[in-house]
Amino acid sequence: MTDSTSPHRWQFHRVGGLDQVAIETAEDLRHVQRLDQKLWVALSCPVAGLELDQRTLELLDLDHDGRVRAPEILAALAFCEARLTDLGSLLKGEDSLPLAALSSERPEGRALRAAALLVLASLGKPDATSLTPDDVKDLTHVFDAGLLDGDGVVPPEQAGGDAPTRLAILDAMTCTGPVMGRNGKLGIDRARLETFFTELAAYDDWQRDGREAGALVFGDATGAAWDAVKVVREKLDDYFARCRLAAMDPRGAALLNRTDEEFKALAARQLGAGSAELAAFPVARAEAGRALPLVEGVNPAWAEALLALRDTAVRSTFGSERAFLTEAEWGELQSKLSPCQDWMGRKKGASVEPLGPARVRELLGGWARAAIEKLIAEDQALQAETDAVADVARMVHCYRDLALLLRNFVNFADFYDPRKAAIFQAGTLFLDARSCDLCIRVVDPAAHAPLAMGSNMFIAYCDLRRAGGETMKIAACFTQGDSDFLAVGRHGIFYDRKGRDWDATVVRLVDNPIALRQAFAAPYKKFIKLIEQQTARFAAAKEKEADARLASAAALHLPGPPPAAPPPVDVGKMVGIIAALGVGVGAMGTILGGFVSGFIGLQPWWAKLVAVGGVVLIISGPSMLIAWLKLRQRTLGPLLDATGWAINGRIRVNLPLGTALTDVALLPEGARRALEDPFEDVGARQRRRVLALLVLLAVAALAAARALRWWPFQPGGW
Repeated sequence: MTDSTSPHRWQFHRVGGLDQVAIETAEDLRHVQRLDQKLWVALSCPVAGLELDQRTLELLDLDHDGRVRAPEILAALAFCEARLTDLGSLLKGEDSLPLAALSSERPEGRALRAAALLVLASLGKPDATSLTPDDVKDLTHVFDAGLLDGDGVVPPEQAGGDAPTRLAILDAMTCTGPVMGRNGKLGIDRARLETFFTELAAYDDWQRDGREAGALVFGDATGAAWDAVKVVREKLDDYFARCRLAAMDPRGAALLNRTDEEFKALAARQLGAGSAELAAFPVARAEAGRALPLVEGVNPAWAEALLALRDTAVRSTFGSERAFLTEAEWGELQSKLSPCQDWMGRKKGASVEPLGPARVRELLGGWARAAIEKLIAEDQALQAETDAVADVARMVHCYRDLALLLRNFVNFADFYDPRKAAIFQAGTLFLDARSCDLCIRVVDPAAHAPLAMGSNMFIAYCDLRRAGGETMKIAACFTQGDSDFLAVGRHGIFYDRKGRDWDATVVRLVDNPIALRQAFAAPYKKFIKLIEQQTARFAAAKEKEADARLASAAALHLPGPPPAAPPPVDVGKMVGIIAALGVGVGAMGTILGGFVSGFIGLQPWWAKLVAVGGVVLIISGPSMLIAWLKLRQRTLGPLLDATGWAINGRIRVNLPLGTALTDVALLPEGARRALEDPFEDVGARQRRRVLALLVLLAVAALAAARALRWWPFQPGGW
């Protein structure tokens, strides 16, 4: 909101019908935060698709939502003011940030200077006095020389020769997931350390509850044994049930082990150890009284699970390597593990379970957490200095680009300056003997056009291509000339702001008036086009009639039945038609004669000019009025809103501005023009001259007849 108590006096310029605030001094920059945002031309803009370094916009986009908003512009100005000696130096827009421009009186400025020197030293340029955007493109190399970077992320290497601490960091990274530090190394931060030890404590408490409840029947191996049994329980129960069925009736043994057809169907598929179809088959061949094989002769889909069962639960229960497991032993094994079923359902700290109970108790001894927290504290002690390294990139980009953004955000000074181009102007399109400077990048013309139509401008959407497959889409606004030869499919050349040329193809048009001259000529062009269409239809009909007569004549000379005789001519009907045509021609002659008589009879002479002007006004006036209303309502807002801007002001594109945005082809000043055209249609030129001479003679004859009172169209004449 506007601060009415502010002593700052703003300067506004009236440009293109829009009042725009001037930002020309350090005081202007300092007071932008107090300028009523209703007076800003824009309130947000997209990060991508503008002719401004996208990295700059990304650094300004504090919430990383792909848009730069007014509060983020104000935050950037406050950031710069706290670190620069002279805030007005931003207005220079220099490509490099001099270290001398950083304030030595404010702590933020001193920290930024120290960080800038650190960046230059990492680049091998310790004696440099300025930084460029290329210098801060990648700041990860700044911390390559050491592991401490102030971000609180501790990689295992930071433990040095302390092997137990290094192993504890690796365990934490394995269980909670690593995080990448500024130096590009993976490690653990304080939040993950807290999560890791919380999980360790929960797992240890759960293990203690199991010991107190007598659920740890196999000691520390109980959990692994239970998991192995749980995986195969249903499959083993199924196997021993099949064996009992085979003992009941040996005839069903073959069916219990699947039929030949099922094996054939399985053999026709791509099989693997994890195949669902293979896992659905019995775990082993079922026979009466047969023990379950644990190693050989088992279903490949269950081989790994059976080995885990043997190495954990079977070994812990029976104390020896077993190749088979009987049904009685399987029942004994399940009975022994039954006390731990409820305890296993209350499992906690599952993320650290792979470490094992002994390792968990060791890490909870206190030494590991203290050692890692010490390393984190050592790293965070450098946070203020290293945080400023990230600020170096922001400052370098703001020093070069922030003033440019303000001239295309708070006001649109660059758009209205004929010597400059706005950041949303992508380049220049050359098409139909014109060059269009108001070309805006778009992503989807179909989605852009409905909103952009409200701009009341003639828009040509073009697909652009360059050698190598690079593509782009633009919306080009034609604001001068006419649209007679602008059509989908036409080709042109587009030059971007870097001077690169692109092949352009028109893919969509938004039709609106371009100029009053076009509106004036539109009715006559439509009339001429109508005559051309009717002439073409008449010629096509005559050609069809001639083809029919030719076919009829050819049929007379071909074998076969003679063609049907044409119907007789109705003489009475023909006479009526001729009479009607005569009456019509006479009426038209009378009307035309009346007009000519009235026109010649106008006095004084200038009344004839007024009459001609009135006729022209009647014909072209409505078209010009509609065009004038639309032309005075042309605005840039909807065009930019459709690309992601939030336009706040009414940015009108009046006739003078439209003329400046689109140039038509003109001969260079001082050029000489030879009018002799070797390919001119001389016959047509002569016919035009004869026609003009006949018209003049007819007018002269009518005038003479009027003067002599010999006028055939008035009463009492012929």
